[in-house]
Amino acid sequence: MTTAHAITIVPAQVHVQVRIDGQTVAESDRALRLDETGLRPRYYLPAEDVRMDLLTPSERRTTCPFKGEASYWSVRVGDGLHENVAWSYPQPIPAATAITGLLCFYDERVDQTIS
Repeated sequence: MTTAHAITIVPAQVHVQVRIDGQTVAESDRALRLDETGLRPRYYLPAEDVRMDLLTPSERRTTCPFKGEASYWSVRVGDGLHENVAWSYPQPIPAATAITGLLCFYDERVDQTIS
């Protein structure tokens, strides 16, 4: 017997700060928390709470059957380029419309603080 795969998206009700090389790249009290079967929770942030001036769109794309096609972003801080460290779903499938246009960072590749 297999366990059904599911995603849930809810207001995180926490403060999320993302730093790379000591620079604050994002800070939000409006994050959404996405829980997906078998994966760690992820925090999706409004673009208005992200230093978009530090982000550059990447050519990388991936497809998730539970969220849709993801677009990736690289972050430049000083002389360092952190490739494909964030992603977003510009047009997710109907079950994931709550995260449309929000950005998520690989918490294992940035300094992310949840408080």
